[in-house]
Amino acid sequence: MKVSRRRVQAIFRKELREYRRNGFIVATMVIVPLIFIIVPLIDVSALPASMVNVILDGDPLAILLGIPAIVPATVSAYAVVGERQQGTLEPALTTPIRREEFLLGKALASLVPSVVVSLAVYAAFLGAVHMLARPEVSAAVMQGRYLLAQVMFTPLIAGWSVWVGIAISARSSDLRVAQQFGTLAMLPPYLVTLLIAINKIPATLGLAIGLGLALLLVDVVGWPIMSAAFDREQLISGTR
Repeated sequence: MKVSRRRVQAIFRKELREYRRNGFIVATMVIVPLIFIIVPLIDVSALPASMVNVILDGDPLAILLGIPAIVPATVSAYAVVGERQQGTLEPALTTPIRREEFLLGKALASLVPSVVVSLAVYAAFLGAVHMLARPEVSAAVMQGRYLLAQVMFTPLIAGWSVWVGIAISARSSDLRVAQQFGTLAMLPPYLVTLLIAINKIPATLGLAIGLGLALLLVDVVGWPIMSAAFDREQLISGTR
């Protein structure tokens, strides 16, 4: 099956325009990241140099990976049910666009802004730590392994979150319910990052590789699984 890049881009651009007009989505992309960085920023900034081993032992900044878990789930929950409520879903599904193209465009429109926001917030966090924390603490936070973990896991976690959010959106009839369920569905990966952050789960290389491969597999198979389960007729008629 050949996917039309032009059609995918058309869906992608349309979704971005919708996001800009949706105050809730804009607020989610701004407020949720701030909630995640306030406490770690306060803790790290107040940490004395003698306690730098707290940072070196484990990965306390893993909690920031909750941003690419929660934000995309909330945004992608709008993908299908939001259009249904606005009355724009049926015209979109009656066009020649394939369901694979439709879903891929929707997924990219949720994934790309979420990843950009997550990495930008992390960069801002590092900048604030550099200015506010003690030099020893700042140097510990800037370690390459932490940076690599954030860069590697942010798109992987966001991809999983997007597919789960779209799946929930396609099966829901109410936008708020879809967003609530999408957020709840992302609590397990967030709890894993929290347990790693407080060193209840040791942050080892083997764990990072295993989780990375598992997330990559989920992201890759998410598209064909969602495409196979995506029923245009049921969505147009509003049945589930």
